[in-house]
Amino acid sequence: MRRSLLLPIVAVVGLAAQPILAQAPTPPPAQPAQRPPARPAAPAPAAPAPAQPAQKPYRPVAVTVPTVPRDPAFDALRKDLGEIAKRKDRAALAQRTAAKDFFWERDFSGSFDPKRPSIDNLTAALTLDADDGSGWDALAAFAAETSAGPLPGRPSVVCAPAIPQFDEDARGQLIESTQSDGLEWNYPRAAGLQVRAAPQSNAPVAETLGLHFVRVLGFEEKDGDTDPARNAWARVATPSGKAGFTAPNSLLSPYADRLCYGKEAGGWRIVGYVGGGD
Repeated sequence: MRRSLLLPIVAVVGLAAQPILAQAPTPPPAQPAQRPPARPAAPAPAAPAPAQPAQKPYRPVAVTVPTVPRDPAFDALRKDLGEIAKRKDRAALAQRTAAKDFFWERDFSGSFDPKRPSIDNLTAALTLDADDGSGWDALAAFAAETSAGPLPGRPSVVCAPAIPQFDEDARGQLIESTQSDGLEWNYPRAAGLQVRAAPQSNAPVAETLGLHFVRVLGFEEKDGDTDPARNAWARVATPSGKAGFTAPNSLLSPYADRLCYGKEAGGWRIVGYVGGGD
């Protein structure tokens, strides 16, 4: 009798418990594990500069660059010419040019006319009328030139850059032995010029040059550059047979154009020009 009474009670309790269990909150689904953010890829190392082809060694021919005593008045004139070049002031340039006896050596274009005013001949020599302003840029470069020396045959004239002295016969033999052109041979502005493995100022040094002729193989010029010899890295072959690059405007040609000066009663003036004019 007692046993039969317990069974309905248990059943009722079980039925009463079912809604409670059904309402229990469902646990949230497990979240995937978070991965740490990926590190940015390291930049690829710069490709090494391509090796320059080896060249045949040659015997260097020494160069001497003569100088003249520094004159503060001469330095003042060239500083003034630099300012004139910035302004493109032809009238001011005429005042700094000798009124007569202006000369022009190596005028390959035949533009020199001794009957014209000096400023007209200087304008033609420098091509000051060029639309791209390259003539005024050339005047600014002459004004900033660090070297100046005498002009052979004209004792009272000083030209910048200075005209180098060297053994003509030895240079001729150098050109012949290397089967090259005379225009390929330039010289450093100063001893100790570094030849680098690539046309970059931080590239490894391949060799250091003394004051002698070095063979120029070409220039790393950019499109539209009117003066790569001044603005671009030069590809050179050293006397030891190495190939490399020298910094812009660190080499000079013995055939480079030159602006010449003379001292008159009123001070220093531009008195002549040495250059191609073409």
